[in-house]
Parts: sequence; structure tokens; C-alpha cells
Amino acid sequence: MTALACLLNGGKIISSGTAAGLDNWRGVIHPPHFVPKARRIIYLYMAGGPSHLETFDYKPKLVEMDGKPMPESLTRGKQMSTMTSGQRLVVMRPQYAFERFGESGQEICTLFPHIGSIADDICIVRSMQTEQINHDPAHTFMNTGSILPGRPSFGSWLVYGLGSESQDLPGFVVMTSIGGGGNQPIAARQWHSGFLPGRFQGVQFQSTGSPVNYVEFPAGISAEDQQDLLSSVNRLNRLKQDAVDDPEIATRIAQYELAFRMQTSVPELTDLSDEPNYIKEMYGTEGADGSFAANCLMARRLAERGVRFIQLYHRGWDHHGQIRQNMKEIASIVDRPSAALIKDLKQRGMLEDTLVIWGGEFGRTPMAQPASKEGNEGRDHHISCFSIWMAGGGVRPGFSYGLTDDFGFEVVKDPVHVHDLHATTLRIMGIDHKELTYRHQGRDFRLTDVGGRIIEEILA
Repeated sequence: MTALACLLNGGKIISSGTAAGLDNWRGVIHPPHFVPKARRIIYLYMAGGPSHLETFDYKPKLVEMDGKPMPESLTRGKQMSTMTSGQRLVVMRPQYAFERFGESGQEICTLFPHIGSIADDICIVRSMQTEQINHDPAHTFMNTGSILPGRPSFGSWLVYGLGSESQDLPGFVVMTSIGGGGNQPIAARQWHSGFLPGRFQGVQFQSTGSPVNYVEFPAGISAEDQQDLLSSVNRLNRLKQDAVDDPEIATRIAQYELAFRMQTSVPELTDLSDEPNYIKEMYGTEGADGSFAANCLMARRLAERGVRFIQLYHRGWDHHGQIRQNMKEIASIVDRPSAALIKDLKQRGMLEDTLVIWGGEFGRTPMAQPASKEGNEGRDHHISCFSIWMAGGGVRPGFSYGLTDDFGFEVVKDPVHVHDLHATTLRIMGIDHKELTYRHQGRDFRLTDVGGRIIEEILA
């Protein structure tokens, strides 16, 4: 037995890795710890570290101090990346104005008017903190709750705990897009299942061409031929599984069967001919063009079909230079479809049971990089504070949480650690983060390690 099926047995989740655990993958949903506020998560992951100072955390003090030295009392002894450490630290003003949007009056950069239009639907958290200052380990920490590679990803934990509501698609789907400057790579291990059984691993869908390699029926092979072959192979696999009780054989059986079903479900999923033109225009895409907009539309279609965790990476936020130009470019890419997804889910009655998360792995410094004023300045990595937003089931709408200092350099009220974010999102999904565990190498592991608190104030 797996995941939440075992919660009633002493409150712990212990996986035996047997073939019986396949039921969890096939959509047998086990009772959660709490009444869930949401059934699925769509994570709009802004890879590269969006600047909170040009998105959701306005600091007029930076305008006043533009070009002046950063107060040493703030920076002394603080961790900085090697690209800034030891250099002259000069304040740089926000590159674009902010306005108050909606009845809630949330302050949002004018580069993001579409996100501003959903200000009353989102909860902005301005006091996020992380522990890793370089991209790859920071992605790893945000995705797995650990600085050590090889741990299960957030989506894998969620599908392990709750199963999938889809019979014909993976429970955890990943898509990527690119554009806006600073296009550092994203490693596939960010959606790996780690030491969890392999069937809980995220499946990457390609944004153009065939969404999944080798899922089409081979030339000259009918569905009946494919089914006969699959049945024969799985009979052999089950004989071996009965003899050795190997969880990876159970995974192989489940994945063969899922792949067969995907040969029908994936073409139907990616055929956007049934989408009305006004929906495509709202997102800003004709679909299947590799863009973030197309991926957002696809995320809604995946959510409709029962996929539990959908993660869209947009690479392009690493603005060490030319931040003014790059922020304008990337805002033109992500602003409209991000808001369109919220509006689309809302008009379909799906936002109330979907949790949408928007944010990256860390923020950016209030200091210019480089310090000279030549029009090419950017901002370096910053881990002490950054902003994200959430919307949908379980989240308090039209609300801002947390406060940073006048420079956007440190959190001064209501800090939110990565473990706290994970604990809170699991709570929204009906899971007690302390009880979602998996025994590996003699100890019980969990997504939040030994930390994590529920941020009650942001819950609806």
C-alpha cells in the first residue's frame, strides 16, 4: 500500500512498493488528512529569479537613493553571490513605475497590467526567503525542499500522496518555454521522483511537435496489435513482480499501460480545434507554438483532464544586465497568459479547486550590477527576500502578506521560508506535511524535511 492509504495506520505513510501500489497511480484517490481546498496545482515557475523590485514590491526609497552607496549597515556580513561580493554596492531605482490595482489596491509594476487586472484574485507574498544563492541548487531547494540533489520533487510528493485523477495522462506534467534574457538551463532532475517509485516522476511534454516522444502508433501497427504486445509483455512483468516484489517492475507495468492510453489521450489533448478563438486570443496564442502562452492554455486543458500537478517553467529571468530592456521583454511574454489562465479557470468554475502558484527560485538585489551607470545595469541574485503570488482554492484573494525593508533587502515582517510555502500548499491540498513521509535508508523523509509551518494568514 502507498501514500495516504496508510495514514489511518498510525498516521504515517509507508510504501511497500508492491504492485498493489499501482492503484494509487491509476486514480484511486485516498482520503486526505483535512478537507482539501484544492484538487490540483498549476505552478508557473519563473526560472532565473524575477526581480521583486520590478514586479510586486515597490520601494520608493530606491528612487531617492538611486546611484548612492547601499548602507553598509544592511549589507555587512550578508551572503552575496561571487558576482557582487567585494564590489562597490550602489543603489538602483526600480526601472518601471508601480500602480495600485483592483479594489484591493495591491501594488504591482505597470509592466504587468494583465496581472494587475486579477489583483483581487491573487495573494501576493512579499516575504519569501530561500537558502541557496545559485540557480541550480536554488531550483533544487524550491522543487524538493532539500539542497541535496536526488530528493523527490514537489509534484512527485503530491502524486505519491494523493494519486492522480486522470486515467489516461500522467499525474505530474512539466512543460518549458524560453524568452526574455538570461536563459540558463533547467535540469530534468527538478521533476524527478528521487527515491520515490519511478511512476511518480514528472513527465515532460514538449511544447512543439510531438508532445511525448514515441507515443504515436508505429507505422503499420494497429491499436489491437499494440494491445496484444503490451498484454504479453505485462504478463511476463507481473510474473517477475510476483517473484521479486520490485517497485521498479511495478513502475514499468504502470508506465507501459499509461503509455498505451496516452496514444489516444495525448492527440486529443493537444488538438486545440475545439478551443474558441476568444480563448486563444485571451491567452495570446494559436497553440502548440512553444510559447509560455500556449503552455498556459495547455495547463488548463491538462487540469480539466485530472492531472494533479502541472508545472510550467519559463526560462528568461536571470537579468544580471540590461534589466530595463529584459524586464519589458519578458513581461510581454508572461503577463497576459498568466492572467488569462486565472480568468479562464475562474469562468469555468475551476479556480475554486485549483491552486495556482507564480514565482521563481529567488529575487534580485536592490544594488546595480555592475555599479556604473551605463544603461546596461542589472541585478544580482538575492535570497533574503523575494515575491511570489498565489491564486485559487484555499488562498485569500486580494491580499498582500509580508513586508520587506525600505530597500527590499531584508524581510522585516512575516517571513516565509521555502519549507513554509511547501507546508502551506500541502495543507491546501488536504495533506499534513509532517505525515507525508517515505522511509528511505532507515529514516522517514518528507518534503519539508524537519521544518515548515502553515501560513494561516493567507488561507481563505
